[in-house]
Amino acid sequence: MITKEHKKHSDITRPSYGYYCRNEWAIVGTQCSAIKSLAADIIKALSPQYKCAYADAKHPVENEEATLPVHLEKGAIAEYTNHLSYHQFNCTKAFNQFQFRQIFNDTDMILVNGNHFEAKSQVVVIEESKKASLKKRLSQLTNVELILLTNKADDVFDFIKEALPSWEQLPVYKLNETAKIIDFFKNKLEQEKPLLNGLVLAGGKSARMGYDKGLIDWNGKEQQYYLADLLKNICTQVYISCRSDQQKEIDNKYEILADTFTGLGPYGAILSAFRKKPDAAWLVVACDLPLLDIDTLQYLKDHRNASSTATAFENPHNNLPEPLITIWEPKSYPVLLSFLSQGYTCPAKVLRNSDTTILKIKNPEAMTNVNTKEELGKVQQVLQKKSATNHA
Repeated sequence: MITKEHKKHSDITRPSYGYYCRNEWAIVGTQCSAIKSLAADIIKALSPQYKCAYADAKHPVENEEATLPVHLEKGAIAEYTNHLSYHQFNCTKAFNQFQFRQIFNDTDMILVNGNHFEAKSQVVVIEESKKASLKKRLSQLTNVELILLTNKADDVFDFIKEALPSWEQLPVYKLNETAKIIDFFKNKLEQEKPLLNGLVLAGGKSARMGYDKGLIDWNGKEQQYYLADLLKNICTQVYISCRSDQQKEIDNKYEILADTFTGLGPYGAILSAFRKKPDAAWLVVACDLPLLDIDTLQYLKDHRNASSTATAFENPHNNLPEPLITIWEPKSYPVLLSFLSQGYTCPAKVLRNSDTTILKIKNPEAMTNVNTKEELGKVQQVLQKKSATNHA
């Protein structure tokens, strides 16, 4: 006999996706050609800063015969064509919202022809000739954020006012006020920029050192706390990442984030952070960086590219992106999971094979990490010299 309520699903935080990605708008209420034209204007203005996409249905030309690409017609389920300046992927299967989210994960926003598809948010166009059509789509208007009037429209339809009790609080522009419309989307994307959290990686076993590197007092306090305090200056929330068996050892003044992806080292720590807060960006730092300073972290934040998968410093020793002083954006979460599913747990490999913004570091010394007692001695000498200079 079952006495407790059975839970079918794990208690896990879901990213704030729509049908395609996090930021999406269906444009509805006017002709398909007008929607396509408006979307093109918006994308042209925003694409230098943001990764934009557009979703529409095929509009057959009169007397055009619908035919499959040759290899699909012969029985292939998909074909890929490299057109050099762009890439084309044709397939026979239909996509659902879970697959669309994977396809459009890299985008910052997508505009959708609302005459054919739905989206998380909507832009409603008031056009007299499409009044009856728009009335049929009232159920799709779940989160209207902008209303546009065509030149011949003087006011919002009464049935829209009834369906949207707070419609007067929405911006209302003319359809030809392109600059205002573009500014609306710019402001929305800026507002939706993910918050930046901090994560100190203190869950390593420090095998080469022989004792926990996070507990070394380099700068007047244990390193894991020193770095957490640095991150508090520039991050919304800061966590110390640790193994589950370490939790009781960490000062309760600091927030803890125990690994839920175990046995994967730093890779699992980053995934665990996204599992807790999938809509945040994470500034990840390793605890074995005794020379890391606030100026270096501030520079990384100031030059963050939220449109990229991540923003990282180039390691001057190997000219590769350094994954453990990196801002990982929310869009990196499914990328990290994808690499894991293919058998890879190297954060640097993800950075090298993704759209990563790579910065030159002004102070290469800040990237010095300590793994052995010999390296520890060298860094102690550097810190002693700095201390002597500061007190001279």
